[in-house]
Amino acid sequence: MSYLVATDGSTESDDAVRYAARQAVAFYETLEIAHVLTPDSELVDGTIILPGEEAAVEAGQGVLESARTVAEEAVDEPITVETQLLTGRPADAITEYAAEGSVDAIYVGHRGLSEEREQVVGSVAKSVVDKADVPVTVIR
Repeated sequence: MSYLVATDGSTESDDAVRYAARQAVAFYETLEIAHVLTPDSELVDGTIILPGEEAAVEAGQGVLESARTVAEEAVDEPITVETQLLTGRPADAITEYAAEGSVDAIYVGHRGLSEEREQVVGSVAKSVVDKADVPVTVIR
């Protein structure tokens, strides 16, 4: 059993990581931190090519390590943290990963894209809420 928090490296997702870390420690759960790579693919001579694949993976690992540090600094007790680098459409990758594993809850940060949409849940967060089979907490 574990809690899953999705991060994109933003301030909002760091807030979600902090919150999820405190929840994981309080309920003696493992915290899984996931980052989703959404690579742009190209078809070259019938072969799918992912430009900058190595750089994207390296950047994704950096996001995950930064989030691990945020989680560990958010709590005063030892915490078990696992990281996962996923690929695909963010909401699909997050909910599919949660459904395949023993995830008890998902945490995501809210990112308002404009002043008009400030009161509306971001599209990734909303899609995760709509698609998940476990409780989802949106951190604002």
